[in-house]
Amino acid sequence: MIQNKQAIYGKKTQNALGILEAGLQSALPENLLTGMITKNKLRIGNRSYNLSKYDKIYVVAVGKAADSMAKLVHSKINLERGIIVVPQNHKPVFCNKKFKICRAGHPIPNKSSVVAAKSVLALLKNAKKGDLVIFLISGGASALLCLPDGISLAQKQQMTKLLLRCGASIGEINSIRKHLSMIKGGKLVQNLPCPAVSLVMSDVVGNNLASIASGLTYFDDSTFSDCMRVIKKYGLEGKTPPSVLRRIRLGMTGEIDETPKKPAIPNFIVATNKNCVDAMAKKAASLGYRTKTLTPISGDVKSVAKRILKIFSNAKKSCLVFGGEPTVKVTGSGRGGRNQELVLRILKDLKDPSVVVASVGTDGIDGNTKYAGAIFDFIPDRNEIQNYLDNNNSNAFFKKHNRLILTGPTHTNLMDVGLIMRS
Repeated sequence: MIQNKQAIYGKKTQNALGILEAGLQSALPENLLTGMITKNKLRIGNRSYNLSKYDKIYVVAVGKAADSMAKLVHSKINLERGIIVVPQNHKPVFCNKKFKICRAGHPIPNKSSVVAAKSVLALLKNAKKGDLVIFLISGGASALLCLPDGISLAQKQQMTKLLLRCGASIGEINSIRKHLSMIKGGKLVQNLPCPAVSLVMSDVVGNNLASIASGLTYFDDSTFSDCMRVIKKYGLEGKTPPSVLRRIRLGMTGEIDETPKKPAIPNFIVATNKNCVDAMAKKAASLGYRTKTLTPISGDVKSVAKRILKIFSNAKKSCLVFGGEPTVKVTGSGRGGRNQELVLRILKDLKDPSVVVASVGTDGIDGNTKYAGAIFDFIPDRNEIQNYLDNNNSNAFFKKHNRLILTGPTHTNLMDVGLIMRS
């Protein structure tokens, strides 16, 4: 899956890349969901669905893993038809005449995101009482389906950009997304004409179903008051579109109904970041490393870097595998992402030249770059590092040293994974 593996020289880096690749492979739906789905059965935990009793089965797949999830389900189940919604820069790994494929904006929603949302609503409206809808949800769905409520698309786009740059957690960002939407926070499934079930791949620390994909098929555990707290916490009041503030204030006074507070259909988390971390730890151990795991990592990238260095033993043949999703407050104008910035911040405080550090996004895209992340295996000049960090320009640093990791879109999404190891 790592396309430029041979271009990143050195035995130390090759071992590290092999461990990362084990994590990426384990995130693929074909390696996670196969045992849950057979020709006539859907088995999740202790729940079982007899699929032969339904008249027609529809699939709604939304997210970075939508096409790969739909491909697997289609290979096992006789489906009537479905919709696949993926980011506009993805080349779908699955095309079939039964499926309508929509490409939409990510991470900022666009007009295609609105078209995709309306297409999903149209499919659901056609379902009958004896049918079943299977939702396949993965990270990225919050932007891919967009139907603003009380504000314009342009205002939703402006608000999304503010939230993504301010350092807010995904839970905080999605609390606002849900309260500005006609479909998020469980609204999409409130009045379904038939039974449904949702299979969810988690891209959220803590695996909170109310946050994953903005609770599209679940419900909302946040309130309008929570939205206002987020806006104030990050000093966004003066930048937030007036229509957004007006809607939130109307909700706080009860003049607009709150989002749904209980689920309308069953939701099951079928894959998490831990699947990747466990696979990486197993691979590292097979290579002879004494291995520990750290998950989930979250919070500001600066504190995450310090925590990783504190826990790493630095003993010979040791490896610390970590997973999760730190946040970055963007103040500069450079290119990069949270994985590249995390590696660079670890390097800034690293003293041992025999250590390898790497981090990648399992979706294959890190921040505003085409790379998945970065790897490094020697100590650079610390003054040079600080200059790149000051401008959030980690991508340029790793490009200069030929230490960027390229996978392209992986058609999955289970947050980020990384490692720090010493041979």
